[in-house]
Amino acid sequence: MGQEVSLREAYGKTLVELGKENPDIVVLDADLSKSTMTRLFASEFPHRFFDCGIAEQNMVGIAAGLAASGKIPFASTFAVFAPGRCFDQIRMSIAQPKRNVKLVTCHGGISVGEDGVSHHSVEDLSLIGSLPGFTVIVPADAIETTQAVRVAAASYGPFYIRLCRPKIPLVYNGDYCFNLGKAVTMRQGEKVTIIAIGIMVTAALEAADNLGRVGIDCRVLNMSTLKPIDEAAIIRAAAETGAIVTAEEHLEHGGLGSVVSRVVAKHQPVPIEFIAIKDTYAQSGKPAELLQRYGLTAKDIEQAVRLVIKRKQD
Repeated sequence: MGQEVSLREAYGKTLVELGKENPDIVVLDADLSKSTMTRLFASEFPHRFFDCGIAEQNMVGIAAGLAASGKIPFASTFAVFAPGRCFDQIRMSIAQPKRNVKLVTCHGGISVGEDGVSHHSVEDLSLIGSLPGFTVIVPADAIETTQAVRVAAASYGPFYIRLCRPKIPLVYNGDYCFNLGKAVTMRQGEKVTIIAIGIMVTAALEAADNLGRVGIDCRVLNMSTLKPIDEAAIIRAAAETGAIVTAEEHLEHGGLGSVVSRVVAKHQPVPIEFIAIKDTYAQSGKPAELLQRYGLTAKDIEQAVRLVIKRKQD
């Protein structure tokens, strides 16, 4: 794995590039442009940037109106505020009329850290995933973020892209090509499959490396497109490895684990273990401390792998 890079910075820089390429790209923010990095676009294209203030519901309505007028709006804030604070507006103004709006949020999950429970977005994937027509992406690093944002700009329809706050290691190089709706096999393996999204991809790769040293061969899939999910990759993994562990920085209910379970139960039933936040909200603390406290580390994935293999053998 490579150097640590900010997904937010990758997003902001990509917006500037898109703005130069397409005059229909417009950007909205809810008074958080320094954090979401949309300030980079605002500096370059001040007449195509709209700071809506602390009014996420209004931002969504304006974005929908701009989309209806032929623009390609990117609207950004913290993940806890969208879809959290403006779910009804997203549902009514974007999802139902299928508006071409791109919601790109940062500060997803509990790696937000010391900002505390009010800013820990742990329900957003469940909320946005419930809306028909939305494409949902959780990139694993800055390289994938850049490409996912470009794909969103070039694809018609509602998108939700979830970014984290901290810098995280690069798991890809310059040869990577993001393919919407397709899982990426990060590591081959035959005994169990670890399916991860977002920052948990790094943890999954670390766990697989550690387990490989003791003879436990793990396949690792980056399921960055959560919706529409790559059912074929899940079914193939279940059939070929016979056991699955999912890993996500989100509540256990309604996220990656829930979606994977539905596919497995319908097509290829196998034992599954879930690395996710259980039915609780997190305390305030440093990101690494919180990830450890709530069971979102490579060590936790390793334990889940051992357990699911035992279940498979039993």
